[in-house]
Amino acid sequence: MADAFVYGENRIPLALLFPGQGSQEVGMARELTERYPAAKAILDEADDVLDFALSALCFDGPEESLTDTINAQPALLAGSMAALAALQSELGNHLPMPTYFAGHSMGEYSALVAAGSISFADGLRLVWERGRLMKEAGQKSPGLMAAILGLDEAVVAQVCADAQRATGGIAQVANDNCPGQIVISGDRAGMERAMADLADAGARKVVALAVSIAAHSPLMAPAAAELKAAIDATPVHPPVAPVIGNTTAAPLTSADAIRSELVAQLTGSVRWTASMQYAVDAGVETFAEIGPGDVLAGLMKRIARKSERMSVADPAGVAAFAERFRA
Repeated sequence: MADAFVYGENRIPLALLFPGQGSQEVGMARELTERYPAAKAILDEADDVLDFALSALCFDGPEESLTDTINAQPALLAGSMAALAALQSELGNHLPMPTYFAGHSMGEYSALVAAGSISFADGLRLVWERGRLMKEAGQKSPGLMAAILGLDEAVVAQVCADAQRATGGIAQVANDNCPGQIVISGDRAGMERAMADLADAGARKVVALAVSIAAHSPLMAPAAAELKAAIDATPVHPPVAPVIGNTTAAPLTSADAIRSELVAQLTGSVRWTASMQYAVDAGVETFAEIGPGDVLAGLMKRIARKSERMSVADPAGVAAFAERFRA
């Protein structure tokens, strides 16, 4: 179903953004599927591909199961594609061609499906496998993640590097989400030292996250190695418009570049601030978050306050986007 997205011929100063893990919530996509048959078809296809009732998990939970990384990742992909399918229904199979697509962490897979690089079915299989491998890696090598508020990324990166040298452990920037909001990731030795040192360096807050998986750190290397085989076996096509890569903060335009990015992002940092600044510098004026929640729209307010921001998570968001971009 999601392979049939049709865009206009001319790019407009728009970026379509796709949320990552953490944006899932019980009830996600329910209203979209009740209103739009095309959105329901997306969830039905997800159920068929994964051979379990992902749709019921999205609609009714339980929250603990939906939050499990092995379920959250395909749920977010399906939820985002349901929102995009609803937009396509409203706009008569003629979506505006964005200047760029981009997705935060796991959301990069949603961006690639939306851009026609990976089929929806293959995307579901990949993110389910990604979630399984990340969960397995986290069980074998538990780690920590923490949000650091009020410090620049360069300062956080330097403190983490110093903590690694002092302890022999692991601590690195996992997500540079927006100015003043950084997430770090690593093992206990490196992270405990880095968190203490960042507090001493003047961080407004150092908040340990309720996770045991050190995403976007070297602890995910075993998962990355196994995921590479699945990515290499998956057909990948050039996108209809460039996808800004998480680790490079630069456009991905070839299948080889996309494959490399998907492997690298498991252990590398999500350079979201730089990615969005790249789009702003290229003339993008409107940033529309497609899928559950409004986290990325909120981050854009900190990255580029003058930008136009939209959230397309429910029928009201679909209607507002369609009104804005209807030809």
